[in-house]
Amino acid sequence: MTTPLVLTFVGDDRPGLVNAISEKVAASGATWLESRSVRLAGKFAGVVLISVADDRLTELELSLSDLAPAGLRITIERGAAAEAEKPARIVSLGILGRERPGIVRDVTQTLTRLGVNIEEFMSGLESEPFTGAEMFRAHARLSVPEGIELDDLRKALERLAGEIMVDLAVGEDASRS
Repeated sequence: MTTPLVLTFVGDDRPGLVNAISEKVAASGATWLESRSVRLAGKFAGVVLISVADDRLTELELSLSDLAPAGLRITIERGAAAEAEKPARIVSLGILGRERPGIVRDVTQTLTRLGVNIEEFMSGLESEPFTGAEMFRAHARLSVPEGIELDDLRKALERLAGEIMVDLAVGEDASRS
């Protein structure tokens, strides 16, 4: 039997952080399944999904805790056992607008009211080419529950876009396999 683990980590950005974690994972016989990581404000942060044999779980947890003195903070969460999921409609959402506080809050409130789950969310700031104005851009992959039509989701988000003055693009997610 194996256990899925979700590791989150953060440390001062420097070469070798991912390698330090991957060495501990490999030494325990665990499998690195999926990850996302990014440099933010001089820190390097990420999330990793691994699978480890149940009898090596404690060994891996102890091994990863050895990285703390080097300034790499790691949290370990046991993942849920794999269960048969109903196929969900996956939708992409693009957001672009002048930066202002509350954009993410406003969009996520609307999604929550509709029962839509965020599968993936990425955001950042960029300068508008001609004016240099700070623009907020985000992309999300959403899992839409049965009973919510794409047009209804689009209409709810378009109403919000008008209120908060951003452009939103909603469509079927082409990356779904």
